[in-house]
Amino acid sequence: MSSSNLSSLTPDTFILVGIPGMEQLHVWISIPFCCAYVAALLSNGVLLLTIWAERSLHQPMYLFLAMLAVADLALSTTVVPKMLALFWFRAREISFGACLTQMFFLHFTTIAESKILLAMAFDRFVAVCFPLRYGAVLTPSAVAKTGLAALLRGFCVIFPCVFLLRRLPFCGHTVVLHTYCEHMGIARLACADISANVWYGLALPFSVGLLDLALIAVSYGFILRALSGLPSRPARRKALHTCGSHVCVLLLFYAPVVFAALTQRFGRSIPPELRILLANLYVLFPPLLNPVVYGMRTQQIRDAVLKVFIRP
Repeated sequence: MSSSNLSSLTPDTFILVGIPGMEQLHVWISIPFCCAYVAALLSNGVLLLTIWAERSLHQPMYLFLAMLAVADLALSTTVVPKMLALFWFRAREISFGACLTQMFFLHFTTIAESKILLAMAFDRFVAVCFPLRYGAVLTPSAVAKTGLAALLRGFCVIFPCVFLLRRLPFCGHTVVLHTYCEHMGIARLACADISANVWYGLALPFSVGLLDLALIAVSYGFILRALSGLPSRPARRKALHTCGSHVCVLLLFYAPVVFAALTQRFGRSIPPELRILLANLYVLFPPLLNPVVYGMRTQQIRDAVLKVFIRP
């Protein structure tokens, strides 16, 4: 197909439906979504300001946590404002370029966040298994390079999806049965073979995520082995408590990501409104709950928040 014919089959805009079958409830659904988004902005903002203002938190563990907060804010802000505009003002149209941009940042942030969670697991591995070498291994330079590697990997994995979508003709199919643009949701509108999109969209991001999960599991295997050899029960409890926060964050991130990805590709028997509703929760609740989990379970963060925002 010539480039002129292909461009003529590329729509100027897509139409976001929202949650199919629940259009009459969009305004009511938007209320908890808006509250969760505002709470996520506030809690992550407080966490970032606390880490920035309190020098005692300028350590690798908390710097990785700050990276996670930035990724969470980027993830929710990529989706939620447009979603609320759809629910409140029936702003259903989104340009082709804006749709691809939203798709890119949604998946890019997810891949980058997976890398950050792996870095946090490595941080706990070094802290528990090689405490005397912690400062030498996790230097400020190493932390900065890890953040840069997360960005570069996310870009390299997701950017080809933009080209895979731009090459497709859509033949006037512009209705997206979702509240936001994601790779396979757009690809399925095409009137051409999308095998490359299916295989790339499933194989590479999944292999990257599974590799991260495998390395995290190996790290925690070594951590548990090291903890079992500690003679002091209080030291063992303290290490488990710190690692427990990270495990909670891992579950909050990977469980909905895996569920959303699998149901998008294989969950034909799941009602679309339920699948889309859960996909929306994925971009809202991890950003909301991650700072709460660390804030409630980490004494240093609780003390720093009180020092920065409450105590004179």
